[in-house]
Amino acid sequence: MHPNESYNRHNNWYNQHFPSKSAKTELYKKVKATDKNNVAQWLQQLFFSCLDPLLAGKNRSWLTVGDAYGFDAQYILNSGNEALATDLNTDFLNVALKEGIINACAAENAENLSREDSSFDFVLCKESYHHFPRPYAAMYEMIRVAKTAVVVMEPQDPITKMPLLLMLNNLFIHNGEFLNKLWKNRFSFEPVGNFVYKVSEREFEKLAAGLGLPMVGFKKINPNYWFKGAESISTGQHNRQFMMIKMKKIFFDIMVKLRAMPAQVLTTIIFKQLPDDDMIALLKKSGYRLVYIPKNPYLN
Repeated sequence: MHPNESYNRHNNWYNQHFPSKSAKTELYKKVKATDKNNVAQWLQQLFFSCLDPLLAGKNRSWLTVGDAYGFDAQYILNSGNEALATDLNTDFLNVALKEGIINACAAENAENLSREDSSFDFVLCKESYHHFPRPYAAMYEMIRVAKTAVVVMEPQDPITKMPLLLMLNNLFIHNGEFLNKLWKNRFSFEPVGNFVYKVSEREFEKLAAGLGLPMVGFKKINPNYWFKGAESISTGQHNRQFMMIKMKKIFFDIMVKLRAMPAQVLTTIIFKQLPDDDMIALLKKSGYRLVYIPKNPYLN
């Protein structure tokens, strides 16, 4: 499928599900009216808390890429920083602007951002990178327009963290059909037509080294417990359904810590400039593993 067709399909997806302006407005009103102490919000906070060390300094400028509803920008704005929300389709973002969810938005194709070099302190791409038909083209663009760092939150490719799966891959490399049966989601595609691109720590280390960037940071999280109706489930102490979800997450967190299985989601920060000591301390306290990329000895 040609990349333009993929982008066109994504561009039309929102209007297929919410065809009218009133339908979009109703969504935001529902979100505003819903009790914030619900499972959907709790799971989203697991993502957003990864940003907190970068949001500690106020008045930094952020660009959110693939921020369809504007909620990523909203979280950044609520921290006292600036944010421009962007997506291929701004129909939702214009409603979010009117409803006071965000204060600025623009239509942007991640592979061809219209912004100047280093025009934002940070760029955030949360749960959108895996939709892109050419994710590396988008990554280079995000790095180009960022001054300090790019943050990517995406599903983690399990093979680099699961020796058994890697061994099976090596054993049955020439028997693709059998390997696909063993590894069910080896090639995952979404109904809209795109391949679901999963990421790994190693690929981002290589990316940074190739571009001469100084540091990458990684944080592993397990937030994949969303289900339809999660926004109506309370996170109260006596809610049995929430407690079951929480226990599943605790078990998964322990297994990840023991390195028995990979985390569901990898949050990656690709730094163009080394952060100061205060930010490094905040990142480590928040659970980030920081990797310093050595300078190329053959370049001045």
